[in-house]
Amino acid sequence: MRNLMIAGNWKMNKNYTEGVELAQGLADALAGKDLNGVEVVVCPPTVDLKGVSEVIDQTNAQFSLGAQNVYFEESGAFTGETAPSMLEAVNATYCIIGHSERRGYFGETDEDINKKAKALMTHGIVPISCCGEPLEVREAGKHVEFVVDQIKADTEGLEITDPSKYVIAYEPIWAIGTGKTATADDAQEVCGAIRETLAEIFGKETADGIRVLYGGSAKPGNIAELVAKPDVDGALVGGASLKAEDFSQMVIKAGE
Repeated sequence: MRNLMIAGNWKMNKNYTEGVELAQGLADALAGKDLNGVEVVVCPPTVDLKGVSEVIDQTNAQFSLGAQNVYFEESGAFTGETAPSMLEAVNATYCIIGHSERRGYFGETDEDINKKAKALMTHGIVPISCCGEPLEVREAGKHVEFVVDQIKADTEGLEITDPSKYVIAYEPIWAIGTGKTATADDAQEVCGAIRETLAEIFGKETADGIRVLYGGSAKPGNIAELVAKPDVDGALVGGASLKAEDFSQMVIKAGE
């Protein structure tokens, strides 16, 4: 049985003080609540990681810490990058990789994402590996084929002994930050195809244990319909994760 996950991607928002305040607000909003097994992750900017980690420790918060990016080398002359061991040192247990913004703005490839997944898993950090199609691919009716090819490339050579330690987030690019949302049926179509592909690669038992999230303008008003689908195991949330009240409501609604 897969536990649902609601992960918040703060993107390039919230300075250190604001990040601590948001984390504290979320900790307060979820305190004493029965989340019905829903796992919650927040992914702040790198400079906020330590502050949010301290809030989690001090409040015994009902959420885990994730990063938004990582580099696949252990150390060296890679100015501006963050090694997996650095994330491990601030108690980050999850990390987003392959987000469409990283692919689109910074030219990241499936090969890069595959290397990052392997590096994270070596350090016991769970990748939240993103995939998804642009609008022109969706309109051409080739979205399933496109995403399946991404999954095959991103997972090449991965060894998954515990399926709870690898997460995929399907994020149709045309629905990110646009206010457009794939319908629950749209999400299920692709998430179902992802799981079938995972079964071909890793076997059905492992595939059945890997969580597949939906990302793309998910919000309190549509989360219940999304997670009701058999292959949608939660959401990677952008804008709605920047307000403690909205994000906590998403978590609670997902678990109802």
